[in-house]
Amino acid sequence: MFSHEQRIYSKNMDESKLKEGSCKYHMIGGDGPNSYAQNSEYQKQLLVSAEELIHELIDKHLDLENPPFDPQNTFKIADFGCSIGPNAFFAIENIIAAIVNKYKSNQNKNPNHPIPEFQIFFNDLVDNDFNTLFTNLPTARKYFVAGVPGSFHGRLFPKSTLHFAHCSTALHWLSRVPEAVAKRGSTAWNKGKIHYSGAGEEVKEAYAGQYREDMEVFLNARGEELVDGGLMVLVLIGFRDGVLCSDSSIGGVFDILISCLQDLANMGKISEEKVDSFNLPFYYPSPSELKGLIEANGLFNIERMAELGAPMRRNPDAQVLTSHLRAVIEGLIEEQFGDGIVEELFTIYLDRFAKSPALLDDRCWKETNYFVFLKRKPSFPIAEPLL
Repeated sequence: MFSHEQRIYSKNMDESKLKEGSCKYHMIGGDGPNSYAQNSEYQKQLLVSAEELIHELIDKHLDLENPPFDPQNTFKIADFGCSIGPNAFFAIENIIAAIVNKYKSNQNKNPNHPIPEFQIFFNDLVDNDFNTLFTNLPTARKYFVAGVPGSFHGRLFPKSTLHFAHCSTALHWLSRVPEAVAKRGSTAWNKGKIHYSGAGEEVKEAYAGQYREDMEVFLNARGEELVDGGLMVLVLIGFRDGVLCSDSSIGGVFDILISCLQDLANMGKISEEKVDSFNLPFYYPSPSELKGLIEANGLFNIERMAELGAPMRRNPDAQVLTSHLRAVIEGLIEEQFGDGIVEELFTIYLDRFAKSPALLDDRCWKETNYFVFLKRKPSFPIAEPLL
């Protein structure tokens, strides 16, 4: 039998298979009215909600006696799925502040120990608008910056080179839409739907299976990239145990969106075949599901899981929420249907969404968000697999 560390070796050899046929998606770039930069307040509020937890847990779990955290070493942090800011800068500066506080408190015992220098790696897919991200870098920043294009569903850094990893509101994106749900004749063919919300069990299992595969690859990759004792923060969108996506406001949003697409198809502006083959690459885990995947992976200790709530519940404005959705999925819409329908689609969507109970009925707001703080377990040499 192979150890888990040995299994990573063989799994990483197959990462190219995972990436074949993967979706090419990105947030709306630039800083215009429809851009992600102008429509990401939801994500910002989650970072604010996590701020105190990050300080508390870094202070508790960052082991400065561990050789990789010697202050003579550059402290390396990666933000996975950074998009185009400014939330990425807020998150990184909060993490750095907590780490600096930890090193400063240690100076009481070791007054000659300096504060380390920081190098930050901002990661997202190659189509991400890195130009806007770097144009808006804080001028007073106290860290060095590099961009790392590529999918976080796979290795991006050499082994044991990162001290801290951060990924917020990105892990609900699958590496690809499950192949079976868009394949005519498949038992999981998702005709008439664009998501597993409200779909049959075969569709739900196809999505869940893709998520399990993606999370295993993500955790394996981060496990190799982080030093022993390295820390990782995940902020994820999900549902409490037992809550169905179809009973939530997210499910309501997807129902409205498919009805708008079907109307455009009925008007002859897009093909019905294109609608039938369109599916959103999102999966929202429950806390027990997520906990089970992390524990089964075996590379990390779960130091804390906490619920952050749903900030947008406090501001159910139809225009704000429609702009938020557009900033996230416009690229997917254009890839499937072209850019000619985008304005009309979201005009119809806004009118329909403003009249929907998904906006104002508290019973529909069942989604929540989770904060997960992980610590890399000690590793062992990876042996060549037996032939």
